[in-house]
Amino acid sequence: MKNSGKRIAALCAALSFAAPLAAAEPQTVIRFSHVVAPEAPKGKAAEFFAGRVAELTRGAVKVEVYANSTLYKDKEEMEALQLGAVQMLAPSVAKLAPLGLKEFEVFDLPYIFDTTALLHKVTQGPIGAALLDRLEPKGIKGLAFWDNGLKSFSANRPLRTPADFRDLKLRIQPSKVLESQTRALGAFPLVTAFSDVYQALQTGIVDGTENPHSNFYTQRMHEVQGHMTLTGHGYLGYVVIANKRFWDGLPSRIRNLIEQAVKEATVYANRIAQEENDQALAKIRETGQTQVHEPTPAELAEFKKALLRTHREMAPRIGREIIEAIYRETGFTPGGDAGTR
Repeated sequence: MKNSGKRIAALCAALSFAAPLAAAEPQTVIRFSHVVAPEAPKGKAAEFFAGRVAELTRGAVKVEVYANSTLYKDKEEMEALQLGAVQMLAPSVAKLAPLGLKEFEVFDLPYIFDTTALLHKVTQGPIGAALLDRLEPKGIKGLAFWDNGLKSFSANRPLRTPADFRDLKLRIQPSKVLESQTRALGAFPLVTAFSDVYQALQTGIVDGTENPHSNFYTQRMHEVQGHMTLTGHGYLGYVVIANKRFWDGLPSRIRNLIEQAVKEATVYANRIAQEENDQALAKIRETGQTQVHEPTPAELAEFKKALLRTHREMAPRIGREIIEAIYRETGFTPGGDAGTR
């Protein structure tokens, strides 16, 4: 009994000593919300990031990932971040323009990036860093750009030339550039939340859309779209962002570890994006539900001729300086309507 009493006393002493330590260093929780499927490139990158944060901080920080719009839809998530209801997001670049950051719409310009290497000269170079810095006055900390991939058009009729788009209702993200691009094809742009696209296609509210192949497949759009054309006309990427007040309130050691996790997740995200899109395209073809058309060089030139006029039309909105800076960085020369490098 005496030994038992001693053990209980020792245990109580240990618990009373440990309790203040636990209270002094509570676990930091980061709520990371996004709108795509967990198996999409962004979904996988978010989970990779969460795992690395847990490892690097030894459990001091926990990232809770909420996929598929389970917390917020497209229009809601940015406000939720600014209010501090969530701490991190990875929205597509188009979603920053409604905050008054129209220069981010430069990434929506059709055919501005021919290769991933040219894209990364911008997103991972001085231009990308300057763009991220412009988020801070909005109460947002910009951390990185993550790739998804190049977009293809889809509809329930063949899309072999720009004339085939006439009078189609195309789902787009909220972007004046994408509105201009859609109208250049003679189609009608309809802004629709990403989580609602499948139903909108199924019911005929919209006729078609544009997506990287991974988004198209993981959202099962192949079930409700009979045709896809591999135009590769536009880039879809994401900006990894945090609530600035939350970010600035973190201990510097923790911030440094999270930044390291972001860097590693960026390498991972950009590596798997092309792999996931290639695999998704193969799966789309295997289903046989969507006929996939690869444009001939002549057809592709016709698409470029129709769409590159959007560069000129949107220059006053986006800013000629940022567009020309990207032209210089990537070697793009807007030669007529076709554009050359």
